[in-house]
Amino acid sequence: MAHIIVVGNEKGGSGKSTTSMHVATALARMGHRVGGLDLDVRQRSFGRYLENRMAFMTRSDVDLPTPVLAQLGEGSDPLTPALTELERQCDFILLDCPGSHTKLSQMAHTLADTLITPMNDSFVDFDLLARMSPEGKVLGPSIYAEMVWSARQMRGQAGAGPIDWLVLRNRLGTQAMHNKRKVGGALQSLSKRIGFRVAPGFSERVIFRELFPRGLTLLDLKDIGTEQLSMSNIAARQELRDLITELNLPGVSAKF
Repeated sequence: MAHIIVVGNEKGGSGKSTTSMHVATALARMGHRVGGLDLDVRQRSFGRYLENRMAFMTRSDVDLPTPVLAQLGEGSDPLTPALTELERQCDFILLDCPGSHTKLSQMAHTLADTLITPMNDSFVDFDLLARMSPEGKVLGPSIYAEMVWSARQMRGQAGAGPIDWLVLRNRLGTQAMHNKRKVGGALQSLSKRIGFRVAPGFSERVIFRELFPRGLTLLDLKDIGTEQLSMSNIAARQELRDLITELNLPGVSAKF
């Protein structure tokens, strides 16, 4: 059975597609067979990212390690046929969910062996995980956290094993500002209550916006002739290594 990684967050602009692309491509570079599905039928950022990559390879006559992009099927259950096809050929399947609550997203969460939830590092996005009082007291889990809890229950009833849930703090500031420390403390406290792990994600960098139109990732820069990496790019590559290590996926070590 393929290991299913779901990247989910019901708020837009948290870096889901960037995270999906870099995780999927890193696994492909390590020799794993990787498939991808974009469940956001409107925006399709992850799907377009992979399509941009294939177009770049054709234009530039280069061969880069690339996940297999599958397409959703038709009818009331478009997800199962696509997953069945990918499982025949993949070690890992990555599902990129939309930034809203949909039936497809709900189905994907019940299938997750690993769930990655990127969030911008602020109390605005903290609301994704928990309801808070004006004084900063946690009042209870959010609708999204309750959906994850429901997915865990359904997997338990089906004997499918637990979901390893990782909350990714994206766009961390370069300085440990007071608000960042408060967000970090609140996340660590909440993680024990609703069962997730916390890890640093990707800092805010211009390079990510530049890579998307060509379908490239940080790991491709040397392959396309960018020999001299800036300090920012080197730091971003280390962030990706740290993320892959933190995911603790079966049979994977962050050697790239």
